[in-house]
Amino acid sequence: MEIPCFAIAFSLLFLHHAPLPSSAVPDSIFILAGQSNMAGRGGVHNNTATGALHWDGIVPAQCQPNPSILRFSKDLVWVPAHEPLHADIDSTKTNGIGPGMPFANAVLTQDPDSVGAVGLVPCAVGGTTMNQWAKGGALYGEMVRRATAAVEAGGGNLRGLIWYQGESDTNSRQDAEEYRGRLETLFYHVRQDLQLPALPIIQVALASAEGPYKETVREAQLGISIPNLVTVDADGLPIQRDGLHLTTASQVELGHMLANAFLKTNFLSSPIRTSRGSGVEGSSSNSPASSGVLTVPLLMSALVFSLNFMIMAYSVEL
Repeated sequence: MEIPCFAIAFSLLFLHHAPLPSSAVPDSIFILAGQSNMAGRGGVHNNTATGALHWDGIVPAQCQPNPSILRFSKDLVWVPAHEPLHADIDSTKTNGIGPGMPFANAVLTQDPDSVGAVGLVPCAVGGTTMNQWAKGGALYGEMVRRATAAVEAGGGNLRGLIWYQGESDTNSRQDAEEYRGRLETLFYHVRQDLQLPALPIIQVALASAEGPYKETVREAQLGISIPNLVTVDADGLPIQRDGLHLTTASQVELGHMLANAFLKTNFLSSPIRTSRGSGVEGSSSNSPASSGVLTVPLLMSALVFSLNFMIMAYSVEL
């Protein structure tokens, strides 16, 4: 069999521009934001010999990589997801297990057909206050920038914001008392700037605190009432010896709680953000009409395959 060079070159040219496999881009995208317990400190311990923090590297089965779970990297590209999810985002801290991977794995286990491939957009930074997350600040701007870029990079659906923050706001009575108003304002601005007034939001009520005003912040979190928001209460989940961060097992449990909240609240029928840059109604992440993914790429894939096959077949000499 002999294949002319021009045929090979022509074939490779088309293959180079062919759409990526479906597993390389997500269908359902979730923003992960907040502070250290969202970034993940499960399995992070203090080395008694050196005094330095280190991650034990233990990854439970519920947090293992999955071909259908992707993460949006610091470089704004979709890559296979693995723990620690926030390693290149909360980069000045020691990261471990967080709720993101167990959430994604649980959602895929319970409803894979509706969710499709899951894309996680890590944005959490440890030790941050609500004031630091306010619109106009670096954290807020980076979160919105990454969320927008994540949609544009894959054409998937922005399905929700998962928010876990507030431990640092328990240090000050004023911060604790103003927490609810600041949180509601933050959620309003996020929805406004992402052009999704009904963006699903799942927030976590505190399991631990840095200061004495934990209950004040928890009351604010549990008392907030805005459309398309559900609160998952982490109170009672086991905490590490530092008295602040969730254990690995607790992060796994929290991930499952978040997945159940998302699926049982019927958030899959909420408006979504697509690569077209606007909110549209959608009921199934795999539907071309609801996902905003044009059928042209699928047609081009078939055309590329046919052209390659015809070129190579025509070039064969028996």
